[in-house]
Amino acid sequence: MTDKVSTEQDRQSWDNAIVGKPGSGMVGSHSFGGAGSFFRVPYSRDLTGVDVAVSGVPLDIATTNRSGARLGPRAIRNASLSLAWERPWPWKKDPLAEMAVIDYGDCENHSGGGLLGVAHIEQHVARILDAGAASLLLGGDHFISYPSLCAHAKVHGPLSLIHFDAHTDTWPSSGEGINHGTMFYKAAKEGVVLPEQSIQIGIRTTNDATLGYQILSASDVHRQGCDAAIAQIRARVGQNPVYLTFDIDCLDPAFAPGTGTPVPGGLSSYQALEIIRGLVGINLVGMDVVEVAPAYDHAEITALAAAQIAIELLCLYAASRRPTA
Repeated sequence: MTDKVSTEQDRQSWDNAIVGKPGSGMVGSHSFGGAGSFFRVPYSRDLTGVDVAVSGVPLDIATTNRSGARLGPRAIRNASLSLAWERPWPWKKDPLAEMAVIDYGDCENHSGGGLLGVAHIEQHVARILDAGAASLLLGGDHFISYPSLCAHAKVHGPLSLIHFDAHTDTWPSSGEGINHGTMFYKAAKEGVVLPEQSIQIGIRTTNDATLGYQILSASDVHRQGCDAAIAQIRARVGQNPVYLTFDIDCLDPAFAPGTGTPVPGGLSSYQALEIIRGLVGINLVGMDVVEVAPAYDHAEITALAAAQIAIELLCLYAASRRPTA
C-alpha cells in the first residue's frame, strides 16, 4: 500500500476548485461541500491560456430600490454547484471542456470613491481582456455593466448591446447621480454602445426616451414567441461585437423573486433560455448576469436561474466564438 494518490478515482475526489485544471469539463461531485467556485471550475489568478474568466463584482451601492445584490456572486456560485454534474442540456458540447474557464475570484474596491471610483472594475476587466480571455461578470447591481462595457469598447470599438431586463436603464444622469438605472444612457451618450445596433428584451416599465435602442417588450415576447425574438435580435446586432447583459429581473418574479426591483409580467426561465440558445453565431465578446439579491430569494430559485443563464452564456460563447489565427 502507498499513501500516494495515484488512481483516477482518487483524483476525482480532489476539490476541482482548488487543484483542477481549466478545460477538464464538468466535475460531477456533491453540491454540499468543497470550495464554492463557479461550476467547480478552478480558482486562479493566472490568465495564461484562459479562454474565459468568471468574476464576481459584489457591489450594490448603485441600487435605487432594495439593496443586497452585493451577495449575488456568492449566491450564484453556490447555486451553480447543484448544476455542475453534466453538460448543460440541450447543448451538444460541454463549454467547460471546450474552453479553459477559471473562476477569477471577485473584483474588490480597495480605493473607495463611491460610484465615481469604479475604475477598479474597468481595470479588472481590462486585465482579463489584455490577456486574451473573455470576461463573464456575476453581479452585483447592474451598474457594473458600465465599466465592463468601457473596457470592452477599448478593445473592440463601439458595441452592440443585447440587454435582458424589466427596465431600459436609460434614464439621464449627471455626476454622482449615476446609478443602476442610468448606465446605458451614459454608455450611449459616450459612444461606448451603439443604440441603433442594440436591443432590449423583456422591458415592461415606462421610459419614453429610448435613445434609439430597439425595445422588445415582455408582451412582445409573450405574443410573438421566442423564434420571432431571436430573429429580431440577430437582425439588430448583425456581426457587430456584442456585449450581452442579463438583469435577472427580466424574469417574472415567479421565476426570480430574489432581486431588488421586481416587476410582474416578465419572461419565464424557459423563454429566456430559448432565446439565448437561438443566438449562436453572434459576435459575442462580453457577458454579465446581475441583480441577484439572495435576501429576497426563496429556495435559491433566483440564484439557480442566474447560474443556469450564466452557464448558457458560456455555451453560447463557445459555440459562437471565431477561431483564432
